[in-house]
Amino acid sequence: MAVKVVRLVSTLDWRPLGEDDLVALAELATACLDIDGGLPLLAEEETLRRHYLSGVSIGGWDETGDLVAAASIFADGEGRVATGLTHPEVRSQHYGVDLVRWAREHAGGARLKVLAESTWPDQGELFADAGLIRVFAEHVMRHRRKQVPRIPLPDGLHTEPFREDTAAAFYSAYAASFADRPGFPGTPQEEWLAELTQDPEVLLDDSRVALTDEGEPVGFITLSQGWIDQVGVIPSWRGHGLGAHLVVRSITALRAHGERPVWLCVNVDNPHAHELYVRLGFKDHGMRARYLETEEPG
Repeated sequence: MAVKVVRLVSTLDWRPLGEDDLVALAELATACLDIDGGLPLLAEEETLRRHYLSGVSIGGWDETGDLVAAASIFADGEGRVATGLTHPEVRSQHYGVDLVRWAREHAGGARLKVLAESTWPDQGELFADAGLIRVFAEHVMRHRRKQVPRIPLPDGLHTEPFREDTAAAFYSAYAASFADRPGFPGTPQEEWLAELTQDPEVLLDDSRVALTDEGEPVGFITLSQGWIDQVGVIPSWRGHGLGAHLVVRSITALRAHGERPVWLCVNVDNPHAHELYVRLGFKDHGMRARYLETEEPG
């Protein structure tokens, strides 16, 4: 029987991260994704630069010269956010506690917010002990099957791609589909459309809005390279197979671009959508989450 070799680390060499550490960061992120799953973009250079090289950062190297822990404080749309990684083989050494302490010390007196694009089983307990609660979580799901179910568009509907003349319909479908969801941000139309169209990887020609014969928007889906980004159906049209049709149509469209697997994320508080994606062939591939300090710093 093969014996698993567990890396034991007694001390780490801690120092700030820089450009020369991008390869090591990618290897650390990949090791976490391989074991825990999570957002696959985590290991890409653009994400690593934004999360670990755009603010204040620290990395821990073991005696063999491998990067096994990293953390940073950086700015994003939510203000200043902390993020971090610990190699699965050294988590028993409690370096996660050290990283949380470091992040709190470098938060500038602000309430600590933590972004976790890959989560692991004991992470919630670690953060709870540090006074952090989970305020958001999504299942990361991927579709790798060769066969895609054939689900027809419901009668009385047709779909249109994103164009200048359908932009308002896309936004209307978005707002009506998600208005009943907890935490719906109510993003203004101009802002939502700008965010959508300015994404360099968005596939506007393959995104779709579903309309009745009278032109009422009742559902939509937006795509980017390899991803189903947003999909929604207004309450009165749920249960008619519209969401399933939009998803399987989009899988086929992404495959035509050579994309495999196809990815999407779904909030953990939306079990009906999660069940639908499972029925359509998606499988869970980890989780991403956000945590918030329970009390304002004194």
